[in-house]
Amino acid sequence: MKIVFLVVFIVASALSVAYHVGWVLPRQACESKGDWWDSDGRVCAHPVLISDITGRVAGDPPKPAPAAATKPETAKAAATKP
Repeated sequence: MKIVFLVVFIVASALSVAYHVGWVLPRQACESKGDWWDSDGRVCAHPVLISDITGRVAGDPPKPAPAAATKPETAKAAATKP
């Protein structure tokens, strides 16, 4: 009986160490850098700012739309002409 408990203890300890090495430590390292941790795929992702994608900085006024797109009558007339 003592051997059974010893084997169960060793297996549980090994699983605990594997969990910490495989999931806990990488998560802590990722989050300490300010990145995002995905625990399902165990992936450390760098957040992408929307201003990096669009090129606009926060606080910039939006660019005006083209004149044809702002007037529905003009857009309809242009669409019906052959």
